[in-house]
Amino acid sequence: MLQQILQEMYIDPELLAELSDEQKQVLFVKMREEQVRRWKDSEMKLEIEDKKNPRKRKPGRKGFVKFLEGSDGHEWVWVMGDHSNDRRIEDILEEEAKTDALRKAELEMEKLRQYEEKDLKERLELEQQDVEAAKKKLEEEIRRKKEEAEMYQSIKEARMVAQRLEEEKKKEEQKRVENLRSSFAQERRVSMEKVEKAKRRRSNELYVRWKEMRRQIEKTAEEESQEVEDNWHFREKQAKEAEKQMQTLAKRAREEHRNSLRLTSGVISAASAFAEGVKPPLPPKPKYLTQNALASQNGIGGTKVSRKKRSMRPKNKDDVVKWFLEEEKPQGVGIDPKTKAVATWFHGVISRVDAELMLQSKTLGAFLVRVSERVWGYTISYRAEDRCKHFLIDTSEAGYQFFGANQVLHASLHEVIEFHKNNPITVMGGEKLRHPVGQSKDPPDYQGLLQSKILESTSL
Repeated sequence: MLQQILQEMYIDPELLAELSDEQKQVLFVKMREEQVRRWKDSEMKLEIEDKKNPRKRKPGRKGFVKFLEGSDGHEWVWVMGDHSNDRRIEDILEEEAKTDALRKAELEMEKLRQYEEKDLKERLELEQQDVEAAKKKLEEEIRRKKEEAEMYQSIKEARMVAQRLEEEKKKEEQKRVENLRSSFAQERRVSMEKVEKAKRRRSNELYVRWKEMRRQIEKTAEEESQEVEDNWHFREKQAKEAEKQMQTLAKRAREEHRNSLRLTSGVISAASAFAEGVKPPLPPKPKYLTQNALASQNGIGGTKVSRKKRSMRPKNKDDVVKWFLEEEKPQGVGIDPKTKAVATWFHGVISRVDAELMLQSKTLGAFLVRVSERVWGYTISYRAEDRCKHFLIDTSEAGYQFFGANQVLHASLHEVIEFHKNNPITVMGGEKLRHPVGQSKDPPDYQGLLQSKILESTSL
């Protein structure tokens, strides 16, 4: 199935949803490798074609970029900070921060100055109104005194009194205007000094705030960088441990292969000795079957089952049931070889959601095996610490293995389950199959697949 996906470079979204995270990663890596291989082949073909038929340049086009050259004859390159006259980026940023802080402070103080001038203008208008009122009052007093002088004194004396009153009026008005101007000038000077001090103070505040914000940003960036580095070291350590375990598995596979070859040679030697009349001792049984040994395995009871060539995925549930009855049921899939009853963990064609509902209240390590409706195979639904995981098992003529490349091949689905009771499915996740989850309803969900075995089903 993996080869067919790589050939078409497409996987159905529903099939993709059935894959576990590790199987998705394997699939994406393989697809990317296939893309790179095809791209290299295409580039090689283009190079060969270009050599055979070189392309002609269009007239009027130079076809290259010309760079500015320096005194040494090479391309001129300027790197900020290399020259002795170049300022550091920290100095430039600090200068920009000061300028920006001063500009913001000037804007704020300009608004304050306009407010102060408006207040002074209003006060000046009030003072002028008071002066006008006093002026009118003084004129009224002069007029009254003139009338009194005219009534009781001679004309000459009246003129002198009027002149004196006029001079007093002018002096009073001049005094009031001078006092008003002096007061206004002093208040304006005090206001400008106040605005200038406030501007400098505000500029310093903005600059200090910018420095503190930059310090916090640098501190946060440093902490995030340290966290990323620690995470990278942790991931690297995990990857090395995973690689070490993969090497251990590969070494064990090679040893099993050599043991298989040694066993085969022993069988041949035993057959030769038996032909000569000598009965040698029986060879030891291998713990796990290798791929070469599995390629010649038959069904239960020696019944050979031939697998038909099918499409990449079934069309519907009826196709899955037909496939299981024709190819899988004759091999005893889902049956415990010891008790000859339906295995506790075996389930029929149920959905991913139904499987998760059965496992959500179970403990860590609980699992069930369901017939997949998406592919010609099975899915192990596993209860992890934080969620449910699903691992797709592919079937082939050679045996049963997890979806992906370089997977351990087994002769039967039962061997897959037994093998992973002691060996984790993935090195990173450490998923071991500990607690099989049986049926939760009657009739069982595999009724359409194992009709003759219903009476031998596991307890409800």
